[in-house]
Amino acid sequence: MNPVPTITLNDGNTIPQLGFGVFQIEPKDTARAVGEALDIGYRHIDTAEMYGNEKEVGEAVRASGLDRGDVFVTSKLNNSFHEPGDAREAFDRTLSELGFDYVDLFLIHWPLPTLYDGDYVSTWKTLEEFKGDGRARSIGVSNFQVEHLERLAAETETVPAVNQIEVHPYLANDAVRGYGREHGIATEAWSPIAQGGVLEDPTITRIAEKADKTPAQAVLRWHVQRGDIVFPKSVTPSRMKENFELFDFELDPDDMGAITALDRGEDGRTGPNPDTFAYVPG
Repeated sequence: MNPVPTITLNDGNTIPQLGFGVFQIEPKDTARAVGEALDIGYRHIDTAEMYGNEKEVGEAVRASGLDRGDVFVTSKLNNSFHEPGDAREAFDRTLSELGFDYVDLFLIHWPLPTLYDGDYVSTWKTLEEFKGDGRARSIGVSNFQVEHLERLAAETETVPAVNQIEVHPYLANDAVRGYGREHGIATEAWSPIAQGGVLEDPTITRIAEKADKTPAQAVLRWHVQRGDIVFPKSVTPSRMKENFELFDFELDPDDMGAITALDRGEDGRTGPNPDTFAYVPG
């Protein structure tokens, strides 16, 4: 039996709280890695147009023998395609690459507030079209700050189902998480172990040893107990299995607090700052 709990999104759809991420997995390795993840029991796959491996994700889902409805698949709009017409064409390509009639969740990958005249609102309204015609069961955003979310709330009709943001013990990102909690926006945590940067922290290793778990399992469990949706990435089957084994133990309140206290604020960020990130692929 799949032990992964599900979270009900604000549109009534459900998402497995633990998934498998394919960021930085080469296309030639993606179908194998996703297939192995599905064999282990993962039923949530997170990809993106920018990753260049949507096609292989779709191939792996079909090859698994699982019903399409049993696997939750997310993709994201690439930064080059924020204009509404471009976004429509890009979404069509995503469905074609995946070989699906729909995606379970489609996100704006970055707000890019310094590009496109600061207009991510028209991009969001275009995603509302995909939600309306059923080709995206849920829609959301990624890397949106509180001010970006407030602008969507003021100028559009649909509250994002999720906001996928950098979150880990060194960057708790509680202001954005708190806004999401208050407005029914689920938080998805990317880079949940800070690209491995937290795994040798003495607090983490102490808590992991106490729980008889690995440091990665302890950190991922911290996320789960905080209510975050996580999708760690690995191409190693043993590590995939390890990351999946999060639901047979709990961290006590003191250990949860000790990990939370590791927060370094913006100094803990490992990825770009969403307020200034302006990368557009050529």
